[in-house]
Order: sequence, then C-alpha cells, then structure tokens
Amino acid sequence: MKKIISIVVLIIYGFIGKGHAQEIVPVKKLASLPVPMTNNATTILQSGNAVTLFSFKGLQQGKSWQDTSLESFSLSLGDKNWDKLASVPGNIGELAATAITLGDKVFVFGGYTVAEDHTEISIAQSYEYDPETNKYMLMPEIPVAVDDSVSFTVADRYIYLISGWHNSGNVNLSQVYDTFENKWFQATPYPGHAVFGHAGAAVGNRFVICDGVEKIVPLEGRHHYQAVESCFRGEVNPDTPHVIEWHRIQPHPGKPLYRMAAGGYRGQGDWIVFVGGSDNPYNYNGIGYDNNPSEPSNTVLAYSMDNNKWHIVGSLEQGSMDHRGLLVLGDQFYIIGGMMKGQKVSNKVAQFCLDDKSGNLSPCK
Repeated sequence: MKKIISIVVLIIYGFIGKGHAQEIVPVKKLASLPVPMTNNATTILQSGNAVTLFSFKGLQQGKSWQDTSLESFSLSLGDKNWDKLASVPGNIGELAATAITLGDKVFVFGGYTVAEDHTEISIAQSYEYDPETNKYMLMPEIPVAVDDSVSFTVADRYIYLISGWHNSGNVNLSQVYDTFENKWFQATPYPGHAVFGHAGAAVGNRFVICDGVEKIVPLEGRHHYQAVESCFRGEVNPDTPHVIEWHRIQPHPGKPLYRMAAGGYRGQGDWIVFVGGSDNPYNYNGIGYDNNPSEPSNTVLAYSMDNNKWHIVGSLEQGSMDHRGLLVLGDQFYIIGGMMKGQKVSNKVAQFCLDDKSGNLSPCK
C-alpha cells in the first residue's frame, strides 16, 4: 500500500471548522505489523513519555478458518520494528476481540473461534495483560460471552461492552467490568437493535454507538443479516454506573457502515470520530452476506458531543474496513491492520494528526 492515506478535510471550528476550504494531508506511515492482520483487537498505552501500540489476535491474510490467530504484537513509537508478545492464551486462533487500556494495564475481552465446519463459538475468557512482565492474568469470565462488541471506559474504573454477537445471535446487553472490584455487572441494555460489527467510543462519561448488523429470523425460510442504520448517544453518572441514559440521535451521513474504526477525541470540544468500514456487511473473509465481495469506505466522520451534530470530515485516499478501534493519543490517530480494497488483509499502520490550535488536520511530525 503506497502513499498509504491522505485526507481531504472540511475545516471547521474545533476539529471540523466553519469554512469550506479543502486540504489534502498525507498520513504518516509507521512500522508495519510483522504479519498482515485484520479484525484484531488494538489499543494504545502511554506511560510517561513512552507510547506503545498493541495488536492482539485476529485473522491473517488467508482469511480462512485456519488463519485465525492468537499472535500479538507491540510497537513503541519511535522504534523501527514491532515486538512479538506472548500470545493470548488459548488453544486455537480467535478474532473480533476488543482491547482496552486502563492505567498501566491492558485488557483483552472476548472474540470468537472458527471451526473447520465454520461453527463459530464466542469466547467468555478475558485477560489482563501486563506489558512489564509480558504475562496474561485470567479475569472473571464475561457473563454472556460476546464478540464484535463495542468497548470503552468510564471514570478510569469501569469497562463497558455494548451489544455484540453471542454464538448464534446478537445480544443487547451492556456488560460492565469493575476493575476495582474485579467483577462484572449489567447496565441499562442497548436500546437499539441488538447488533454486531457496530462502532463507537467514549469521551469522559459520554459515548456514541452507530450501525452494525442484526440477524433477521423470518417465520419461514432461512435467517439473514441486515445492516442497521441507527446511532445512539449514552451517558453514565460514575456514581450509578449501572444506569445508562440512552438517546437516539440522527444517523450519520451516508449509508450505514460495518466495522468502522471509532475513537473519542477531546480537543476544542468533544468528538467521536469514525473512519472507514463497509456498506456491505460481510463474513470474516470479507465476502458479503449477499455473496458479493465487500469493499471498504474511505469516509471520515465525526459527531460533536457538544453541538449534537454530524460532520463529514473528509475522505481517505484509500479505504479500510474490519477494524476494532481507532486509537487516539492527543491529536494523533492510529489505525492498525484491517482490510483494504479487494479484501486484502493489511499489515500497515496509518497515523493522521490534528492541529489542536487550528482544528485542522495536519501532517504528523
């Protein structure tokens, strides 16, 4: 993937500005993953001046049941190569997990396995990973095993898993892990259709979740999968973490998108940023449930938590899909792996940046 990405930006106040000038901004290319990986759980950890990117498990370039992987890697920003980590514990490969950083620890939740007969089993086992020792500690199992869920943190204590897939169908659960008490509890369920492959993120105690796919089971005939066009914002009072105040918001511009990368940004205002995805929901191999190959979107969208409005930020030179998160550090945004045009599994790491003073996207230094 050459000249990996460039972005056309509408400049407005505090991230997406008031004007209509357009600018093409190249995305910085970082060290590539040792192997191409998609549907991998990614997160970022800052400790002092050191910043580390992580990728846990996923699906490698063959895209068959045999190509699910437990391999995990880390990259210290500034280094030329990724380090291979101890693999996430397990007997066979897994994909569609979610990873979260809280303090100096990294948490890896769920995912699913694929058998030779294409049977998919959701994983309840979750792990706390210690970067200092390169070891995993088994956590209490997720009450209802989920994959393709949306995760975020609140109050530097609670980790939320919203909706997702459980073995043979979607769940609308909001499952919460209390890192202080080392236990799970249930919060207000997701009010939309139970979905998987949705995307979302939080800033502080506010969050937005969009799209995904629901399973349709007719009275007669076979079940099928349908994209969901809906977005909800939620808010949690840390004193009552089991109560989520959900509100339906306007869907984002364009068609619903499956497996976007999403991250929360706090600059001049609070934003939830969505990148890529596909408008044709697909199985793990990138082939749509309609049997047509799925192609990635190159759209960059952002929702203003302060103004309750959507903005089309711009377009990427190359689209990508099959993501588990958009990593955010200050004014820097990272996408690790995923699928590119032609359902090609990628080992690329893309970084684009934001000038917090002007609110414009800018080349990363």
